[in-house]
Amino acid sequence: MSEATQDSASGSRTPEESGGRTPEESGGRTPEEEADVIVVGAGPAGSSAAFHLARAGVDVLLLEKSHFPREKVCGDGLTPRAVHQLIRMGIDINAPGWMRSRGMRWVKGERQVHIDWPSLGRYPDFGLSRSRHDFDDILAHHAVAAGARLRTGVKVTHPVLDRAGWVTGVGATSEAQEPVEYRAPIVIAADGASARLALALGLQRDKNRQIATAARRYYRSPERSQDEYLELWADLRFPGTDRYLPGYGWIFPMGDGRVNVGLGALPHRQYGNAGLRTALDEWLARTPYAWGLREENAEGPVRSAALPLGFNRHPLYTRGLLLVGDSGGMISPWNGEGIGQAMEAGEVAAENVTLALALPQGPRRERALHHYPVEMNRRWGRYYRLGNAAADLVFSRSGFQPVLNRSVLGSPFLLNTLARLLSNLTDKPSRDMIDHLLNTVVRLVPAPPVRRR
Repeated sequence: MSEATQDSASGSRTPEESGGRTPEESGGRTPEEEADVIVVGAGPAGSSAAFHLARAGVDVLLLEKSHFPREKVCGDGLTPRAVHQLIRMGIDINAPGWMRSRGMRWVKGERQVHIDWPSLGRYPDFGLSRSRHDFDDILAHHAVAAGARLRTGVKVTHPVLDRAGWVTGVGATSEAQEPVEYRAPIVIAADGASARLALALGLQRDKNRQIATAARRYYRSPERSQDEYLELWADLRFPGTDRYLPGYGWIFPMGDGRVNVGLGALPHRQYGNAGLRTALDEWLARTPYAWGLREENAEGPVRSAALPLGFNRHPLYTRGLLLVGDSGGMISPWNGEGIGQAMEAGEVAAENVTLALALPQGPRRERALHHYPVEMNRRWGRYYRLGNAAADLVFSRSGFQPVLNRSVLGSPFLLNTLARLLSNLTDKPSRDMIDHLLNTVVRLVPAPPVRRR
């Protein structure tokens, strides 16, 4: 291994050491480039994959259509599972701008319950909040510091295929609307819910899988901005009815005088999609005036986005293209969380791609790449299958009301069990009764088949 490769693998290279590139300076200068791997999209999934690839010494090109910093529709709350991925990347979570959380506060009517994040061997016992406005920027810069080459202002439009239909790169347009082509034997699609590259290869989403929607807005709220808990409301109503909303509302403290307020919902089995703006207005009118969750304290408009849940697109690898994050429908059907899942999938994809590149092109490399969906299925297949069933049979009809009943709210054991189930936080092997119960239940779920094409 060369000295330059050793620096890259250790993650110690700075933008200056990588040829003076910074994320904003490296956008779209070159009409054609080649790399070992192209990653499309510099969100949590893409930046995580690019970081781990670069640290392993792989020449990786990271393409992003926007410039940093940029807005994204998100709750900005990170569970311990997501924090674990940040720590694995070496992100300085003690730097200014990170807000720690002790756990969750569930609100149902007049009842409130606090659930601290569990103390586990695998994950930290705290969560974080950070605005996506600069969260993605931090991850992208970290990938660049590890050796990734970032091009911003590059809108990828289609995969480049060889005569056999295998992906050999991507076509794009620069900010000057000029065609650009990038070449690599492996492409990682981290292009979000639009899944442009997957659709170009005919990878349609599974119509049997739910797609949730979310809306959020920032409010100036000094009283709530320093809260130690991520607050979740489970008693919101479907607009214009007395039915419970098939989802929940959130108030996440940002630590800077603001809170991120929003709600996420599945389509209701009877009423269809909810009017999220109306539901949000009706909910916030119920909150105390002192909290500041009123129009005069709002910062920016209400923004909304689709949430593809529970592995709703397959296969996750085909013909030189891997899907990570929202492009593969990896958002949890249990709670709508997607950042931690995206980062974890990015790392798994990077590990499999790094191994594949150490093998000659042909059947051996393909076997290594096909292991990526196998590993993702091993990690989340049963858990997501159970979550998809819960979403179909329970959450899309009555929200969280059936699982947050009086018996559960009155039992610390049941509350902690539910919290760990919703956030996928258990030790393996089990360290306590809750771990043993949840790990056993998930293990009894039949594993979904790994689809190939």
